[in-house]
Order: sequence, then structure tokens, then C-alpha cells
Amino acid sequence: MAEVRLSNLSKCFDNKPVVDRINLTAKDREFLVLVGPSGCGKTTTLRMVAGLEDMDEGDIYIGDVLVNEVAPKDRDIAMVFQNYALYPHMNVYKNMAFGLKFRNLSKAEIDNRVRRAGEILGIEDLLLKKPRQLSGGQRQRVAMGRAIVRQPKVFLFDEPLSNLDAKLRVQMRSELSKLHGKLETTIIYVTHDQIEAMTLADRIVVMNAGHIMQIGNPLEVYENPTNIFVAGFIGSPPMNFIDATLVEANGHLYVDAGIFKLAVPQALDGRFKARINQLVVFGIRPDHINDLAFVIPDQGFEELDALVEVIEPLGSEVILIVTAGRHQFAAKVHPQTKARLNQSIKLSIDMNKMHLFDKETGQKIDAQ
Repeated sequence: MAEVRLSNLSKCFDNKPVVDRINLTAKDREFLVLVGPSGCGKTTTLRMVAGLEDMDEGDIYIGDVLVNEVAPKDRDIAMVFQNYALYPHMNVYKNMAFGLKFRNLSKAEIDNRVRRAGEILGIEDLLLKKPRQLSGGQRQRVAMGRAIVRQPKVFLFDEPLSNLDAKLRVQMRSELSKLHGKLETTIIYVTHDQIEAMTLADRIVVMNAGHIMQIGNPLEVYENPTNIFVAGFIGSPPMNFIDATLVEANGHLYVDAGIFKLAVPQALDGRFKARINQLVVFGIRPDHINDLAFVIPDQGFEELDALVEVIEPLGSEVILIVTAGRHQFAAKVHPQTKARLNQSIKLSIDMNKMHLFDKETGQKIDAQ
């Protein structure tokens, strides 16, 4: 059993809470990703699980064992850091075998574990090379291999891909997913990169200012964010937010942003009846705004005229930054769009995908 459970875990630096009474469980064999901006507490949380950082309050269980007072080397975990931390004077084989020499294992067992890890990671032909002879991706594989040979209950990854270039990061994300499938063990992974979180995680834990904002599978967090912070952090480009008032006219609800008014689909009416005439924040992802010329109109689709201010062609799609009155927002449109700078464009907004957030609390407004 390799479940990791955190109960009311807290940590302060200079009397300022960095991790504030969080409760979290990483299930057995789960790939759990902690994601959030710098300073949100995710790495401190990981280091407390590893025993590298003392906690101020709370309990940490690995399996059924309370490990608050257990030394890092006895917690049966292995940690992979972003800076690899390889011994430069040792070759790859010795780097991977080093930690096993203190565990009373036979030479044959150590050799078997190192070569097996090398096979899993595809670095069998690098075992006699020194770290300086390796690329960044190869060094990261060696760091992972050093963790794998320990055969721990839990792997902890602290932004392991942050030093790699963009192409290699994509490749290594795929390798990490395969690795999890082969090892079938619990992984807790820290990153500030929401794309890494979305592509790797069984579940995502979104953190901010020492608190957990939301926990869920990637699609759930993307499609149903619980507040403005999560909605703005998960997704690229981030969700658009527009201050508005929810109004009723002729029996229908509208999002009134002043310069434009968008009808709320009838299927969603019941959610927001209690918020009529209240200030709200209207949220819509760029993915759900397109050039009207490339959209087949459907129920819940609204038209909007906007001025094109920025055009970012990305091959398979085009990102537009547009303005409508005082409101600026992003749209992901068809790659063959005829949009031109400083010219008007007709957009289609899929209001079936709309979100409303409380203006004061930032919390999502759900069914009443």
C-alpha cells in the first residue's frame, strides 16, 4: 500500500503561512500533480512529505505509517530534483548504484537493479559515461534511474523538466507517462506548468497561497473550475473574464457587459435565476470563441463584433486578441481566418460553455 495522506499540514516561514492546514490524499499507484504559481506552497509540501522540511502542524502518513518523526532515508520514498544532482566524478552506473551500497544489497542485486532501470529508461548504452558527456534529457533519465533502483513506495518529482528545452520537455512528458505505467507506483509530481499537469496527472491539485483551490481529474478541472483563480490558471491561453451584470428581459437571461449583451442558453437559465441584477464575472475560454465565418450556428451561439488588435498564427489555429468596447479578450479561431489587424471581425461565442463567478468571492456560481 503506497497511499500518501496529509492531514492539516502547515508550514510557516517568518511567521507567514506557506502551507496552511491542507488535507490531501495521493491514492495507491496514482499520478498526482501539484500545480500552481511560484510561492504557492507546492514544493514545500513535497519536501515535507520527503522529510527534507520540518512541518509546523499536521500529520503525514505513507501507507498506514505515521512518518512525522521518521528520517527521510527511512520513509521509503525517492525524490527527483530539477537540477539532477548527479555526482560529476562518477559514471552513470556508479551514480545509480551509489545509494544502494548502504542498504546491504549484494553486488549481483545492485547490478540487476541498475541494468533493469537502464533498460526501462533506455540508457543501457550510457552506463559508463560521466554526467558531463550527457545531454540534459539523458541526465534527467539518470536522475530518474537513481530513484527507480531504490524501488520505493512513492516517487516525488520536483519540477524535473524545468531545465529542458521545449521539444525535450514534450518528449520527457511522454516518457514519464510510460514510466508510471511500467512501475505502477505512487507518484507525486510538482510543477508550475499547467500543460505538464494536464497531460501527466490522474488528478490535479491546484494550489495558491498555501491553500488547495481544487482537486480533480484534468478534464474536470478544465471544464468545471471552482473559482476564478483555477479558471485563469488552467488553460492556455487562460479563460477570458469580463465584468458584467446578469439581467432579465422578456423572460430570458442575458449577460450584460455594457457594450454588448449575450443571451444565456435556456438550458442554463435555472442556474442563475437568483443572481438577476447582480454584478458577476462572465468567463469564457478562448477555445469557445471562433470566427463566425467558420461556425455552423447552433443553439446557444451568440454573435459579437470586435476589433482585432493582435494576430498570433500557430499553424493549426490562430490566437486573436480583440476588443469590444472597453473589454479585451482572446479567441482561438480557424487557421484560415481572414482576420486583419485593426479591422472588425464577427465572432461566434458558444454560450453553452459559459461560466459565471461571484464578483466578490471569485467562486463559481453553480445551480441554485
